[in-house]
Amino acid sequence: MKVFADKLENALASSLPAAVIVAGDEPLQHMEACDAVREAVRRDGIEEREVLHVEANFAWGRLTESAASMSLFASRKLIELRLSGKPGQEGAKALKEYADGMANSDNVLLIASPRLDYREQKAAWFKALDKAGLFVPVWPVDASRLHYWLRDRASRHNLGLDLDAARVLGERTEGNLLAADQELQKLALLLPPGARVSPQQVTGGVEDSARFDVFTLLDACLKGERSRVSRIMSGLRGEGVEPPIVLWALTRELRLLLSLQQHLDQGQSLEHACKAQKPPIFDKRRPAYQQALKRLPMKRLHKLLLFAQRLDLAIKGAGSIPLWDGLHDLALTLAGGRGPLAELPSSYRIGA
Repeated sequence: MKVFADKLENALASSLPAAVIVAGDEPLQHMEACDAVREAVRRDGIEEREVLHVEANFAWGRLTESAASMSLFASRKLIELRLSGKPGQEGAKALKEYADGMANSDNVLLIASPRLDYREQKAAWFKALDKAGLFVPVWPVDASRLHYWLRDRASRHNLGLDLDAARVLGERTEGNLLAADQELQKLALLLPPGARVSPQQVTGGVEDSARFDVFTLLDACLKGERSRVSRIMSGLRGEGVEPPIVLWALTRELRLLLSLQQHLDQGQSLEHACKAQKPPIFDKRRPAYQQALKRLPMKRLHKLLLFAQRLDLAIKGAGSIPLWDGLHDLALTLAGGRGPLAELPSSYRIGA
């Protein structure tokens, strides 16, 4: 059964499941979800814990041995399986066998995993464990809701954070919830209990710890968040992300938008067009694509794709476009704005 991280403690309070899968790439929420499971296990009287790190050449027989072995002091234990990637065929078989035998065991299995894609969630091992336990998907907090998350988080540290202060803090820690929580802890040490934190206090006392990746950039482009696109591009450049990676991501998104537009031009619905993609676009992301398609007709998308090809030539040393300015221009135009190349000669610009 799927349970989101903010509802996990309530779910564990009602009953202790035989298995919990915590999967995702957001470190803070992932860590706290696993901690919540460990605390629930201790409350239920289980003191013994065995940790198995699944790395290359891991012997999956160890999982079966751990489940079958009993200590001298306890009949139940927490088995913590830490995956570094997909379990593979051998791992999938071992996990399915474990799930089939859970009815005869009092142990609790905690699987800590990176994000599991929709294919893994359809695998037999996953379905068997999910049916008997809990699946906790850990997603990064969306930028549009980050200030609400920060406001609620501040209350844990006995601080009041109004939305303006939360927005400033969000801009400085986006993509890095660990840093956001650490900054709140610092403010809690500096200010009296129950203090209201102002935007000026955040500006003066919080370092810029925002972390971005190309997928965050694509999300901002699709939603038309132009100022955020510029901030993310600056962050990617400052973090040393290679231009080919940024171009690959933007080009991939352009081709996806062109494919969607072609389906729509054939009279298909957006839902059908999204399902026809490989992999399909899920419901949560469809509104962002719908926004982008409304402001980017087919002709504009083709111009952007041609400009992306010129940037590819520049990366290979066969063009003279200022590379990061060109990438910024491409991303900002995808978001509905005009980039820095608008001030340069027309030969550099999109559509020239």
